Amino acid sequence: MSAIDFKIEKRAPTGRARAGSLTTPHGVIHTPAFVPVGTKANVKGILPSALAALGAEVVLANTYHLYLQPGEKIIEAAGGLAKFMNWKGSPREAQAEWGPTMTDSGGFQVFSLGAAFGKTISKFVKEQAPEEEAVAVYDESVASQHGQLAVIDDEGVSFTSHLDGSLHRFTPERSVEIQHALGADMFFAFDECTSPTEPYEYQKEAMDRTHRWAERSLKVHRQNIEANKKQAIFGIVQGGRHEDLRKESAREIASLGFDGIGIGGSFSKEDMRGALSAAVSELPEELPRHFLGIGEPSDVLEGIASGMDLFDCVAATRIGRHGSIYTKRGIIHLRGEKHQNDFSPLDPEISIPGTEGFTRAYVSHLVRSGEMLGSVICSMHNVGFILDLVKGARRAILDGRFDEYRADFVRTYYHG
Repeated sequence: MSAIDFKIEKRAPTGRARAGSLTTPHGVIHTPAFVPVGTKANVKGILPSALAALGAEVVLANTYHLYLQPGEKIIEAAGGLAKFMNWKGSPREAQAEWGPTMTDSGGFQVFSLGAAFGKTISKFVKEQAPEEEAVAVYDESVASQHGQLAVIDDEGVSFTSHLDGSLHRFTPERSVEIQHALGADMFFAFDECTSPTEPYEYQKEAMDRTHRWAERSLKVHRQNIEANKKQAIFGIVQGGRHEDLRKESAREIASLGFDGIGIGGSFSKEDMRGALSAAVSELPEELPRHFLGIGEPSDVLEGIASGMDLFDCVAATRIGRHGSIYTKRGIIHLRGEKHQNDFSPLDPEISIPGTEGFTRAYVSHLVRSGEMLGSVICSMHNVGFILDLVKGARRAILDGRFDEYRADFVRTYYHG
């Protein structure tokens, strides 16, 4: 029996969009839902209580980083990830004392320490995605800190710590062991994430390796009776931008008996829809689906239209730290001179809890002068914006008007 329960409440009249509820041991997540990324057990610049006020119902943390610092044993001794970071979840309904959490497997770090080391690699092929729209697989500020060794083999990956250069090794079994200690409600099987620019032959090799690692991850989790009662495991579909590989991978992962399915890896912008659709067509309807590393507004709506339920991404806080914010009429960069005398709200068309009353002129002053508060306000605004976008999509699905909602948003966001 799974530690989570997923129910579909309503499907859109056209397409695959669906609204549901995902019940975890620590509360209910109303889907589709955006999952803010708390890499090191914190969403950068946002207090857990403020995150809840913004409407977040679940957060995701990074297995690789928490393994290195402070170590999974400390988090286990603290009572698990949610208690350690004082994450109590959404206040809108009675839940458990601590809020729902997720952890990734460390697979993204295999990618960033290995083939992508020293490169600014995004979820999408760079020449097909403008800088401001690219979705980073990992935070760019972390990329330059990684150690210079990552060797992938069929058993796992060996890598050096970016903290002290010490040598470490992840296998599927070790990744699951660490995630058991972290104690999140949902976690991911160990996988190999590839660059969008890797050739077809390597995408297939990495996909096959991911399938073998998925079986091993699932086996070691199912053998832990206590963990199975408290934690759900998601398998990850790989295959890059190739529709045939995505279909094959989805079919294989779906056959193994996971509690949920993640869509991982990378795409080019122009063929994301085809690769995603190919994968989703092979997935069981009754399982929750998580689109890993996707957070740019139109891509989130594309994912929802394709039948995805959960999304996570660092982009909202990453661009916020640099003084850029999402608005209903597109991204604006508050460092620009034209905002110095602009006393209008950050976005006159939306109110984000905790950022009401701040003007573009004020936040422009903060980010131009290097004040920490500027990054905090922008990050809060951006996370709130994406949470509001996804909740609006959920309401639209329930009301039978998702296609209209999506078209209206995209038209306004990109053409103002």
